[in-house]
Order: sequence, then C-alpha cells, then structure tokens
Amino acid sequence: MNKTHLLASKILQGVGGEANISKLENCMTRVRVEVHDDGLLDLASLKTLEGIKGYLKQGEQHQFIVGPGAAAKVVDAMRLQLSPVRTGSGENDIARNKANAKAKYSAPMSGALRKLADVFIPLIPAFIASGLIMGIINLLKRPDIAGSIATEYPNILGLLAVFGGAVFAIMNILVGVNAARVFGGSQAMGGVMAGILSSPVLAQITLFGETLQPGRGGVIAVLLVVALMCWLEKRLRQWLPESVELILNPLITTLITATLAIIILQPLGGLISDGIAHGVNIAIDKGGLLVGAILAGAFLPLVLSGLHQGLVPIHVELIQAHGSNPLLPILAMAGVGQVGAAIAVYMKTRNARLKKVIKGALPVGILGIGEPLIFGVTLPLGRPFIGACLGGAVGGALICYWKVATVITFGISGLPLALTIVSGKVMLYLAGLVITVLAGFIFTWMMGFNDPEE
Repeated sequence: MNKTHLLASKILQGVGGEANISKLENCMTRVRVEVHDDGLLDLASLKTLEGIKGYLKQGEQHQFIVGPGAAAKVVDAMRLQLSPVRTGSGENDIARNKANAKAKYSAPMSGALRKLADVFIPLIPAFIASGLIMGIINLLKRPDIAGSIATEYPNILGLLAVFGGAVFAIMNILVGVNAARVFGGSQAMGGVMAGILSSPVLAQITLFGETLQPGRGGVIAVLLVVALMCWLEKRLRQWLPESVELILNPLITTLITATLAIIILQPLGGLISDGIAHGVNIAIDKGGLLVGAILAGAFLPLVLSGLHQGLVPIHVELIQAHGSNPLLPILAMAGVGQVGAAIAVYMKTRNARLKKVIKGALPVGILGIGEPLIFGVTLPLGRPFIGACLGGAVGGALICYWKVATVITFGISGLPLALTIVSGKVMLYLAGLVITVLAGFIFTWMMGFNDPEE
C-alpha cells in the first residue's frame, strides 16, 4: 500500500469509518469531510498523521490540509475504499447532521459568503490559465526579454490574446450557470439569464429614454438576476400542475425574471458594481501605506473567519471594470508573511516533526499556497501567526503605495503572481515579496514562541 492509500485509510479510520461520513470532497489543498457524529472523530490521532499538515473546521466540514495535488489523490483513494453507495453523486449522500457546532473561527456570515464563493471557485483553473497567458504576452512584448518576437510574429500574440481573454468573454455566462447550480435552479436557465444581460442587442434598445447597456453590472447583476430566477423557478414548480410545469415554468420564469432584470436588477447591479470598483480603487489610490497595511494585515484573520470569500466578486468586478486588479497583490502579501514567519520558526525550533512539516510546506508557500504553513505551523503556535500578519502588513503597505496591480482576478498568489503583474511593476512586486518575507521573519524572531515538545 503506497503512502497516499495508507493516509486515506487512516483518515477513514480516524473520522469514524465509512458509516460516519455524510460528504467527502476536496479543494486544491484540503480533504473536506462532513460526518454524522463528531463524537466518533479521533482528531488527536488525525492531526499527528504523516501527511496531515494542518486541520481546520468550518461549519459542518472538517478540513485536513495535505497540500496541493495530494488532496485530490487522497480523496480518490478514500473513495476507492468506500462502498458504491457513498461514491455516487450528491443525491446519494445521507442527510447531514444539522446540529453540529459552529466552527471555531467561523463568523455569522461565513456560510452565506462561502456559498457565494462556490460560484467562482470552479472558475479558478480558467483564471489561472488566463493570468499566466497574459503574463507570457507581457513578457513577449518586451524587447529586452523577447527581442523582436512581438513585431515579427504578431499573429502568435494575437492568438495568445484570444486564449488568455476567452474566460472574460464568457465570464457572465459561466457565473450564471454556476450561480444557478449553487442557488438550486436550472443551470441552463442561469446561463440564459446571464446571456440576456450580456446580449449586444441591448445596445439597440431604448427604454424609458435611456439606451440599455450590455453587460452593465457585471457579475453582480448576474448574481442578483439568477438568485431571483432560482427563487421564482422553485415557486412555480410547486404551484404549476405537473402536466404543464415542464413547459410553462421556463417560459414564465424567463419572461418575468428577464423583465425585472432589465428594468430593476441590472441597473441596481450597475450601481453596486460601480460603487465597488470605484470605491476600492479610490481607497487603494488615496489610502497608500495605511490602507495596504490594514488590508494585508487583516486578510488572514478574515480567511479564518470565512469572511474573505466575500471578496471574490470584488476581484472579478475590478478586472471587468478596469482591466486590472490592485487588490490581489496587496492581499497576496499576507501569505508571503507566513513564509518569513515559518523560516524563523524553522531556525528556532528543536522539534524534529515541526521542522519536517515546515520543510514540506515552505516550497508550496513560496508558490502561493499558504494553508499548510498557516494551519500546520504559525496558527497553532500563536505568536508566529501574529508575526506573519505584521510582516504581511508591511508588504501590503508597500505594494499599495507602489500601486502594483495584476491582470488576473484570483487563483494565483506568491511568486507565480509576478508573471501576471502589469508592465512596469513586476520588480516592485518582487521587491515587496522579499521585504515581506524579511519582515515576517523579523517579527516572528523577536516575538518568539513556545517550542512544542516532541
């Protein structure tokens, strides 16, 4: 039995066995398990397993951090060890225990914001691909790096631009489909609603003396309209006779929702979208060092509470409204501070297991995946987490002051984010990254920590 299958087996045993699992899934770095009875969990043993880099509970979900790439492999191995009834779709999941205690750090709004983030999380691979391709284009356009490639092969750059911009061309449609799935409606209808809001034909229509604007309100308008569509669709499913529901429900839903969307919800979404995009840009532009320090320094506590998920639509709106995102590089410094803090812990600790965890987590932390460092190193030790946040605040202040921005919404952080930084700001971002590591190291070294026994 290889290490992955052995870890999967031990996790299954530690969570109380197959019968205790109500839902099993994974994200990029975590094995996520929901159980019927928390009393059957052996968390003390699970946290010490080789391969478990940290633990977190959010709502009903127990999350075991195993690292990028490993999470999907471990969950696949766990599913192979489950009976068929538990490896099927969500409909086969046994009803979950609604009486589970709230997560230790979760805030009252974290559940709703997590649901909102679920709309965008499936889009992360597309955002990553888009951002990296745009970064490649920026490099190829620089004569000092790529020579005359941009002038000699313009068609290649044109194709790359198509590849990198495709996700934004259909962004609203993707959000509409995902929002309908999350809100419990028809996914095809969600895509239709987003398509109506984005239709170029709207520009040829005048209503109440004003010409309509295709795509106004961006993803905010799409979320509002699809939420209404799902609510109406569910109600009509209850009210209409079964013999005509299949025909009349989509017809009535489309006519009512689209009408309200054009008259009320899209203009409202436009106001909200403009307010968010302009407000964030003004705060970053005028706030300078102080705003950057607050944003980066407070970001990881927001992550722990789950409230950071409410920032996801803001990242998307900034790109849609201005073509660049000044918020993400600032927040990225929060994770970079963890790298510096972890290095300080590594140099001070005498705990062999802690050193091993840090050695395994540092490379992925530098690449922008900070969860193993946060939940496996700095947060359990206490003061190093504070030192890391202070280090992140230093970096966030500088990145904000230097007005560094990226061409990607979210999905990349750490060193790889440098590939997506707007032209002329790459070296400033790298300088901020190095300074943040040093600051996190210095703060943690000065504050110290209680070295855990073996």
